[in-house]
Amino acid sequence: MEALKGACIIGQSGGPTSVINASAYGAIRAALDSDVITGVYGAENGIKGVLEDRLIDMAQEDREELDLLMYTPSSALGSCRYKLKDPDVDDTDYKRILEIFKKYNVRYFFYNGGNDSMDTCNKISKYCLKNGYECRVMGIPKTIDNDLAVTDHCPGFASAAKYIATSVMEVYRDARVYDTGMVTVIEIMGRNAGWLTASSALAAVKGNGPDLIYLPEVDFDVDAFVAKVKDLYETKHKVIVCVSEGIHDKDGKYIAEYGSDLASQKDSFGHAQMGGVASYLANVVKEATGAKVRGIELSLLQRCAAHCASQTDIDESFMSGKMAVEYATEGMTDKMVGLRRTYDENGNYKCEPELVDLSDVANAEKKVPVDWLNETKDGMNEKFTEYCLPLIQGETKMVKEDGLPRFANLKKVRVH
Repeated sequence: MEALKGACIIGQSGGPTSVINASAYGAIRAALDSDVITGVYGAENGIKGVLEDRLIDMAQEDREELDLLMYTPSSALGSCRYKLKDPDVDDTDYKRILEIFKKYNVRYFFYNGGNDSMDTCNKISKYCLKNGYECRVMGIPKTIDNDLAVTDHCPGFASAAKYIATSVMEVYRDARVYDTGMVTVIEIMGRNAGWLTASSALAAVKGNGPDLIYLPEVDFDVDAFVAKVKDLYETKHKVIVCVSEGIHDKDGKYIAEYGSDLASQKDSFGHAQMGGVASYLANVVKEATGAKVRGIELSLLQRCAAHCASQTDIDESFMSGKMAVEYATEGMTDKMVGLRRTYDENGNYKCEPELVDLSDVANAEKKVPVDWLNETKDGMNEKFTEYCLPLIQGETKMVKEDGLPRFANLKKVRVH
């Protein structure tokens, strides 16, 4: 096969993670080192940067700053939540994308994101193919929600899981300082899949875990929840509950909507804005028990806590970006780099990249297997622990100056 020469665009999309830049760096580094990629461009704010011709010349960045992307949280190139329409209905955006690709001779497109981003990749890839423009498109997985189909786990999840488990252990200790009773409700991200909330169960490995865990995979009954908390409070006087922001009742209504209309607000992909469930449940428990109750919302902290990142996650994120470029320059397209779990001869965890079809990933959602929950469906069993524990291993090698993190500061020189 004759080598395809041309420039590449690398974009980031959707919610950020503490390791998304490690994936970007893997792709940028591999592209800069490639002998067939003639220009390495970063798209400002994802696909919107392509549409608006806002591209950054990554070759103009200092190598030392690029190296720091490995340990810099959130999306260094900027992100977006922009849904491309069906090209058969409205191909305006696609024509513009193709115009930009031709303007800069872009023959490689790498998009780093979750379910919706893989849908974007898939649509662009099919449109280029339909219009006879050779461009190799590769998806680089990213989501703290860990809900991408076909891959064992997602870059970004493990670091968020590590932060959540660590934070729950710390709250557990803090909640036991005084000799008075207390109920603590901790709200964790996860709209329809409860992987992050489930990770709070890892705190129990060291004896500092929550008493109750509720995932969106199981319908939530407020009355049954209150009864359990009351019973635990009467016997233990200290209760910690971890709930997913997306828990819902048997009719599918978000519990967050019980106390607020925030969840009725939708983004461009039709996703509800979450938040407020801990506050609502804390008030319900307080009224029912008279106990001191704290509602804690981890919010953005769980997705940008690079100081508590898993080095395993960082390394796998870098590998995902690097392999996307290597696979593409070898001739692959219309794929996402998935992660496959293997074990060595001593039973130690290993991870290998594997290509999966974008069409199998786009808009699909992987949920926590219900048989990984305990019998009463308010906690996790050993199957989840065995799955998750290997992913959070290793401490970040983050550079620090004056006791504080040294994050990458990019010049972001525009391409003209």
